[in-house]
Amino acid sequence: MTDEYEAMTVPELKDLLRERGLKVGGNKSELIARLLDNPESDESETTPVVSDVEVEEFDDDFDDDFDEDDDFFEDDDWDNIHTARQKPVLDEDTAKALAFRAQQKKKQPAFRRQEWYRYKRLSRSSWRKPNGLQSKMRLNRKYRPPMVRIGYRKISSARGLHPSGFKEVLVHNQNDLEGLDPETQAVRIGARVGNRKRVEIHDKANSLGIRVLNQRKIVRKGDL
Repeated sequence: MTDEYEAMTVPELKDLLRERGLKVGGNKSELIARLLDNPESDESETTPVVSDVEVEEFDDDFDDDFDEDDDFFEDDDWDNIHTARQKPVLDEDTAKALAFRAQQKKKQPAFRRQEWYRYKRLSRSSWRKPNGLQSKMRLNRKYRPPMVRIGYRKISSARGLHPSGFKEVLVHNQNDLEGLDPETQAVRIGARVGNRKRVEIHDKANSLGIRVLNQRKIVRKGDL
């Protein structure tokens, strides 16, 4: 099998990887190794044909025989199971307002700082109001970038909401999570909060079903 892959070209190897639903990045040796690690299986031989009636009967038997106390998954398997993030419960008006705000944001120009093209540090900084008596940007010349004006403000009913629809609440410890509504509110942990408190906030937020917008992976070791 290895000799057959060696005789194939890189585009042909990538086509095989796409058929098997695998990644196509890397050099030729990496592509061959990926194909060898994931051999092709014949689904027609391994997958039995089950009718709709048989599926319903199987589901009923499975529900009756399954016990919550049984070890259906190993401990290591639970870490690999994907858990969807919490979604907000929005009314129809708020959902429309969020969609309209997204359309407004697409039409909004990129606000550049005065002389952003001349200095690299200015191109990386946020917008500032132009100053200077002879400033062409302050005088609103046509060939200068647009300035921030009140007309670019978004719809008021969606103002202050996260793009997902949650209302953000800044927290610094686990006590700040008390009294929050997980259906409409999400938390953002302060930037100066250490890993010890951050882990406590993560654990309590997960137990309460509250979404953490800036949750990050923390390696728990030592006292953590």
